[in-house]
Amino acid sequence: MSTAPSPAPSDRALVPARIMIVMGVASSGKSAVGKALARRLHAPFLDGDGYHPAANKEKMRSGIPLTDDDRWPWLETLARALHEAAEPKGVAVGACSALKRSYRDFLTEKAGEPILFVHLSGDIETIRKRIEARRHEFMNPNLLDSQFATLELPGRDENVVTLSIEQPIEAIAARAAKTVTHLKTFKRGQ
Repeated sequence: MSTAPSPAPSDRALVPARIMIVMGVASSGKSAVGKALARRLHAPFLDGDGYHPAANKEKMRSGIPLTDDDRWPWLETLARALHEAAEPKGVAVGACSALKRSYRDFLTEKAGEPILFVHLSGDIETIRKRIEARRHEFMNPNLLDSQFATLELPGRDENVVTLSIEQPIEAIAARAAKTVTHLKTFKRGQ
């Protein structure tokens, strides 16, 4: 009698969701992958950076890490916007760091429906090279260490697929899109 190999984390059953959030630390590629994934799914794309209030942006620009009190209103606004964006076509894609499990749970709660998180995973040195090579409106490169310190890797019981940042953006988006075969039932082209 042969035994099937145990499923890899990305092979386990995921809860069907019409909202997907590409998550990870700064410069992991959330926005680029999120936009590519949204194009593949013919879905609206919402970048979490655009939902930060001015005070949050100023703190980050100054190199001051956000506190949970800074994040809760931002996360709630983004979650509600994603829920509303998913209504017309039955799907929406967002980009948000969602570094802690409590943030991912809060986003799901405030959206009022399941969310599939696409965790972009990479080592700190690769991401440090990326963050130092780019210019961002308000994300200070000095915050990268605090991002990694805050990151709580998603647990096996979370609705998440983890993908390596070592692949090209389109390849990552293609792999993420393959995890949501249930979305083929939605009328995305209307």
